[in-house]
Amino acid sequence: MNPGSPEAQNLREKRNIRLVLAYDGTDFSGWQRQAGTRTVQGTLESVLEGLHKQKVPLTGSGRTDAGVHAAGQVAHFYTHIQTIPVERFVPALNRLLPQDIRVLAAQESCFDFHARFDAKSRTYRYYLICNRPGLPQELRYAYHLWRHPQLDRLNSYARLFKGELDCSVFAQSRDPSTSRSRYLFGACFFIQRNMLVFEITANAFLWKMIRSILGTLLYYEKQGLPLEDFKAILGSGDRSLAGPTLPPQGLFLWNITYYRS
Repeated sequence: MNPGSPEAQNLREKRNIRLVLAYDGTDFSGWQRQAGTRTVQGTLESVLEGLHKQKVPLTGSGRTDAGVHAAGQVAHFYTHIQTIPVERFVPALNRLLPQDIRVLAAQESCFDFHARFDAKSRTYRYYLICNRPGLPQELRYAYHLWRHPQLDRLNSYARLFKGELDCSVFAQSRDPSTSRSRYLFGACFFIQRNMLVFEITANAFLWKMIRSILGTLLYYEKQGLPLEDFKAILGSGDRSLAGPTLPPQGLFLWNITYYRS
């Protein structure tokens, strides 16, 4: 947006509110608003419209797919309301929102803060139940794997996900991205509360990229593929060498870091 445009001048007269959000993605068709279906963005914008008596666009740090959850999604909106202290947006919005979306925090940001474009890194976690019956309350939030994978081998593969990488091998055919290079800050596996957790951080991700990476890691770990062979697959750019794409229910958008607030 041109800083001198009437639109920008109008925004300068409003407050830019940054929200941290958590949601259970099970019953949503993803983050992005879509006509005729329930989405996280659409539900939040409907509540904001009721509060403001006019449409209020909400911008998120990125889109999560249908069935994917969030523990630390970030979004921002502009408000003309001057009388509500910023911290009061948390209870005000939570009173109006359904139980599968919660506002965790709110802060006032500079007028040109952008939840998507100012993001430095995005961290996701994927939860797996390994070789045991899953509790009913776990099954909406984890993938059931009927074996114990070799943690050391998985982490030897995961350490390769660092630096600028061509991620074509994990790209879906319908991914609209013009570039398939991403900067990876790191990836690892660890055990937490009787679950196996895969954590990965990057500047951004391709569509379904994390679920494709994890499916590929588990596929080749099961085959006992040597590290050098896995490294060759990672650099090949050949989508046909990828493993299966795991389902969405185990995936959480965990945290976003920013260059500025």
